[in-house]
Amino acid sequence: MFNSFSELKDFCDERGIKFADFKVIDLKGRWHHLTMPIRSFTEEVLTDGVGFDGSSYGFLTVEKSDMVFIPDIKSAFVDPFSRESILTMIGDIHTLDGGRERYEGDPRYVAEKAEEYLQKSGIADTCLLGPELEFYILDHVSYRNSPNHMEVFLDSVQAEWNSADREAKNLGYKVPAHGGYHVDLPMDITFDLRNEMVANMEKLGVPVKYHHSENGGPGQVEIELGFGPVRTSADWTMLLKYVVKNTAIANNKTVTFMPKPFFGEAGSGMHVHIQLFKEGKPVFYDPDGYSALSDTALYAIGGILKHSPAIMAFTNPSTNSYKRLVPGYEAPVSLCFGTANRSSVIRIPGYATEPDEKRFEFRPLDATSNPYTAYAALLMAAIDGIKNKIDPIAEGFGPYDINVYALSEEERSKIKSLPKSLEEAADCLQKDHGFLLEGGVFTEGIIRDQLKGIREDALRVGITPHPLEYQLYYDL
Repeated sequence: MFNSFSELKDFCDERGIKFADFKVIDLKGRWHHLTMPIRSFTEEVLTDGVGFDGSSYGFLTVEKSDMVFIPDIKSAFVDPFSRESILTMIGDIHTLDGGRERYEGDPRYVAEKAEEYLQKSGIADTCLLGPELEFYILDHVSYRNSPNHMEVFLDSVQAEWNSADREAKNLGYKVPAHGGYHVDLPMDITFDLRNEMVANMEKLGVPVKYHHSENGGPGQVEIELGFGPVRTSADWTMLLKYVVKNTAIANNKTVTFMPKPFFGEAGSGMHVHIQLFKEGKPVFYDPDGYSALSDTALYAIGGILKHSPAIMAFTNPSTNSYKRLVPGYEAPVSLCFGTANRSSVIRIPGYATEPDEKRFEFRPLDATSNPYTAYAALLMAAIDGIKNKIDPIAEGFGPYDINVYALSEEERSKIKSLPKSLEEAADCLQKDHGFLLEGGVFTEGIIRDQLKGIREDALRVGITPHPLEYQLYYDL
């Protein structure tokens, strides 16, 4: 938004801005924030930074935990959710050892380094990503995990299980299970709320392609963003989640981006479209190639499919991720590619026929990921495929232009699958992460910290009794 501190100061004076707020991301992908009166936000803050305890964010060790963040004034926006006028900025993390230097483990810096590595490779100078975020808008959520009481209760006014509700006034028009895709008014009860969400995002400079109700009956929806560079697209993804959640709360609703909040209902993913350009020209287009894709595009697909089991530790880093990635729910689990094929890990949109539209879509990713490291890992896998000319056809990844689930069991068994659990994804990253270290984009420390975090989550969930186990085993 601003190119200089003087521009920022003039804006604040004109608008009567009273506070400056700073968002800083942790390893898991949650924003933290710190706020100061606007009079305290001097030009020195842009050089000296603001100190914070990095160990509380999961960075460094406790004995070396002092860090600073320096606001990126280009990311500034006026926050619509504060009672007072606030200018918000995203902070870049710096270490203090030997002076203020960018912290290599800052997820936002990882995305920036991935873009720089692409440019240095000579393959392309721009990578554009287009994320599609699915989520559920709900009316109630409660949960409890104690030694003697495990419970989750979710509710949505539009869900079919409320069709017989006589406690409150019931006007009908409930959405059947798996029946929510593009439902119209009056069943699409979150239509006005989504318009408000999108209007808030557009005010903050986040481009939205469209929004609609999704397949899941109890309030599943989707917002698709426009294309942007890797780090910018990750910024937009974080802003979308921030706006969506806060707009929902302001309207007495709640939102979850969990990949699988409901058993037996559609899961929520975050499909990402990817394009490469060099000097303004599309790198992925070749009218004579398969589905009008160039060899470079096919090599990128080959790299992503080869390394998908490893990058899942970044793109799908929750135990809940693998409750979505099961066959039969339009969730991609087969390591293959095809045109207009939603059952494959990589889908080539059949409607994108113009040269500057040519792209492919990575479908497994979900919004429990940190978008900076997830998008960076996806790009690094693509670059590795291009540099090493990994041919997806020669590797046996397809193309499969049919529904993979319609194949015979014998045919399906020939296609490799994604990891079936978070532990398996962690094992795959442990074995295959050299491509992420190229160009210093990721570091061994980032890999180590990611593995530590997801293995701890997997262990904690794995040793916790599940209510279904009582139904299965209590009387044995």
